[in-house]
Amino acid sequence: MARPIYTIAGHGLTAVFTDLGAVLHDLRLEGHAPPLVLGLADLDHYPEFSNYMGAVAGRYANRIGNASFTLDGVEYRLDVNFQDRHHLHGGSLGIGKRVWDVVAHESDRIIFAIELADGEMGYPGAMRIEASYACAPGATLLADYRAVTDAPTICNLAHHSYWNLDGQATVGDHVLTVAADRYTPVDDGMIPTGVAPVDGTDFDFRQGRALAQPGLLDHNLCLSDDRTALRDVAWLRSRASGVTMTVATTEPGLQVYDGGKLNTQVPGLEGRIYRAHAGVALEPQLWPDSPNRPDFPDAVLRPGETYAQTTTFRFSKGEPDA
Repeated sequence: MARPIYTIAGHGLTAVFTDLGAVLHDLRLEGHAPPLVLGLADLDHYPEFSNYMGAVAGRYANRIGNASFTLDGVEYRLDVNFQDRHHLHGGSLGIGKRVWDVVAHESDRIIFAIELADGEMGYPGAMRIEASYACAPGATLLADYRAVTDAPTICNLAHHSYWNLDGQATVGDHVLTVAADRYTPVDDGMIPTGVAPVDGTDFDFRQGRALAQPGLLDHNLCLSDDRTALRDVAWLRSRASGVTMTVATTEPGLQVYDGGKLNTQVPGLEGRIYRAHAGVALEPQLWPDSPNRPDFPDAVLRPGETYAQTTTFRFSKGEPDA
């Protein structure tokens, strides 16, 4: 059976979703021909080849060291799915790899929901998550995430699109600016070792930096110490197309992954084959491994509370650089 697709449109944007992972499969800006995100031509290829393209990552996005955490004096062992010792994006059957229900679909908005059982991937508590997307004024894609639980647990959700604002083979002509004066250095397992200033490092994007840099960029930039009101935090601009994306979020962290390990073996949108640096992921979320770091933003969600994240991606067209 063919995987269903759902389209929403308005205010200069057209977005196409599917129910597997609540994936944003395609996104177009009026007057700009190429897709703004990476996606796979055949929806059936997403489970094996997508590298979380367009998915909602969770129930804990990013990494948890040694695939374990302690909550209220109880240690929980999670699914090991990264480097044979750590936990990534909610495990091998995290929500980015699960089929969601579509609970509402209008011309300019859609709401997905998923129910998670107590103990899935090792997490305590049955959880309900809703992911709402809307095409909003100002050529804005609005992502709104909510979650509730029936027992103390942890929760951290992230939108995981890979962005490419000019349709070229890589994002080498993109410049990224991020309002972050700190970042989390990592060990060889990509687990944070602490917090450090970005001054004098390759992680200082405050004045804008080209993404065509040597080495792998897959790090959390610290936007704040806790969730805040919605505010602009990052700007991605293609010098080749003149298109700019402004990211606003309530979250305290932004994981930046430059796509350096992408090597998709199946066709993407418009038949493209995605290789290294074909897109950049900008993932607003809590800081990695927060459940094991009391000095990091709190990831605990308790009964009676609601996890709430709002993130927007706002697009504008300008002149390409000469």
